[in-house]
Amino acid sequence: MIHTGTVNKPKGEETVELLQAMIRNECVNDGSATSGQEVRNADLLAGMLEGAGLDVERFEAAPGRTSLVARIEGSDPDAPSLCLNGHTDVVPITPDGWDEDPFGAEIIDGEVWGRGAVDMLNLTASMAVVVRSLAAGGFRPRGDLVFFAAADEEAGSTFGAHWMATHHPEVITTDFVLTENGGLHGGTPDAPSVNVTVGEKGIAWRRLRVKGTPGHGSMPFDADNALVKAAGVVQRLAEYRSPARVHEYWRAQVEALGLGEEFSALLLDEAKIDELLDDFPVDGAGYMHACTHTTFSPNVIVGQTKTNVIPDVVDIDVDIRTLPGDGIDEINAHLRAALGDLYGSVEITSVMDEPSSTSRTDSALWDAMLRAVNRPFPDATLSPWLTVGATDARVHRELGAVAYGAGLLSPAISPAEFGSRFHGNNERIDVESLHLTTHFFHDVVTALLG
Repeated sequence: MIHTGTVNKPKGEETVELLQAMIRNECVNDGSATSGQEVRNADLLAGMLEGAGLDVERFEAAPGRTSLVARIEGSDPDAPSLCLNGHTDVVPITPDGWDEDPFGAEIIDGEVWGRGAVDMLNLTASMAVVVRSLAAGGFRPRGDLVFFAAADEEAGSTFGAHWMATHHPEVITTDFVLTENGGLHGGTPDAPSVNVTVGEKGIAWRRLRVKGTPGHGSMPFDADNALVKAAGVVQRLAEYRSPARVHEYWRAQVEALGLGEEFSALLLDEAKIDELLDDFPVDGAGYMHACTHTTFSPNVIVGQTKTNVIPDVVDIDVDIRTLPGDGIDEINAHLRAALGDLYGSVEITSVMDEPSSTSRTDSALWDAMLRAVNRPFPDATLSPWLTVGATDARVHRELGAVAYGAGLLSPAISPAEFGSRFHGNNERIDVESLHLTTHFFHDVVTALLG
């Protein structure tokens, strides 16, 4: 028997409790192979899902780096399949910057506080609660429903989605995927909208090696100091202005912001947007710049650690995020323009290369999401956005899926405020948004597969 979306509605309170437990597990991923220890959240999720009669598979890419997959088999092998992808790791914290315990997961003024509350344990918890609720109620979808709790998303997915795509692609390959992040409200009172992430910028991390000549730190005059030269390289990268580029997704985002015709025209003018952002009157200039530029952020420098030795080698790791269409040739041209006469004095190696990826919006999943959004917000449309960060959606797109970042948040949360909580201090999510997102995923699944 195939149930409809009116059966076995999940409870948002269950999502709140699960989110709190996941935050308290402290699956902090600092990029090292032994960090993360997502096995703690995998065990937590397995316990709740197996209690509903679901078969759960664990996949360990390295000790403690555990991903989990639960599946409800479809009744029709020709029907579309859907994967709900939620990662279980979180980024490190700076304790002094927090007003509350970052792993206490306390509810304060209607918000759950803690690392991962918005990125993305809130969505992962909502997905798990929905899958458990549907399984417990005997839901039999037309096509397969897969819940994929992925490890290592925060450090490039090496021990998570990428590993699964390489070693067990058949387990996570579906026609459609929902992952992070969407659900923000925009538009105008007469034309409200909710954003859906349909694509993301590419990743092109580069290591720039600067060489010098070793010597004694007591004699710095006329020395060939690699660190001093590296400082010049970092400064050039920080000052570099890549050309603005207006693409189709930025046009949709500007329309959804509802900022007025004159202001919107400036944001869509490649010749004027940089001047506008330099004097931007409200929060969000950094995000708007990232949406319209290939960006360069020198974030890590490694070299000699002895105070009295002039360093002969310094490595600078640069986080480069590319717009759709930018490839290796364009990245090299940017670096040459940024570094000028210093370009020839650095050795450049690739650390990670993943191009920008997008998914079309003319799909059955898009229609199901619109129906789900229109339950609580009848007049809202869906607005396709490009995210400036990376998600596991890119891995699923490589496997052939149409993948979106989606959820449903409270209209009281502004995009600028929500964006500031990613990887920042005082990360938190309101309980209303947890209820809305849980019901959203339930309604999408039953509309698409029911």
